[in-house]
Amino acid sequence: MSSQATIHIGQIVRNAIVFNAQRWQGTPFAMDELLQTVNDLFTLLHQRKMKYVLVGGIALLQYIQGRNTEDIDLIFDITALKKLPEITITSRDVYFARGHYQGLNIDFLLAKNPLFAHVQKHHVVQQPFFERTIPTATISGLLLLKLYALPSLYRQGNFARVGLYENDVATLMFYYAPHMQDIVTELTPFVSAQDLTAIQDIIADLEQRISRFKRTNNDE
Repeated sequence: MSSQATIHIGQIVRNAIVFNAQRWQGTPFAMDELLQTVNDLFTLLHQRKMKYVLVGGIALLQYIQGRNTEDIDLIFDITALKKLPEITITSRDVYFARGHYQGLNIDFLLAKNPLFAHVQKHHVVQQPFFERTIPTATISGLLLLKLYALPSLYRQGNFARVGLYENDVATLMFYYAPHMQDIVTELTPFVSAQDLTAIQDIIADLEQRISRFKRTNNDE
């Protein structure tokens, strides 16, 4: 299952901002300029020959419909960011950074993380977007990233993001039927034994949920 129309990243981000009620109390966003800002960002990355991978909600839209996000998520090398003074880094820890480009939010998954580097090396496909063709995570790459993040989100008690990530994984599993044991095997070197058990439990729960849905749907 993939979307039929070419995905316009600028419009996706703009629509998400428009429907984010929390922004209504703040400074109005220059919506007309946003489309050009998104286009300028990817043009800049192309001109500087940056090595990056589009992940997150925008990448998911190449495979499933209905995802909504106002951020752009990229796997990136932290040293490469130094070649982009146009992007202001507002926060950073070991494996993540957040920045702004002309008011546009960008979340960076830093390739210093072994799994992020693995996805960048092995799970990338060139996908056509309205703005240009962009290196984008594959279905397997997105599954690896989502499952990797879930145990940490559980520990943080971040129920909203747990639900969002589990739904992303379940939807990819439902429509594309990936071999989840292969995903688990590939993920194993990058997670602790405790997290691996949690991930296997999550997958088993999602498989049961999908099975119930299919059984109920067939009975109707």
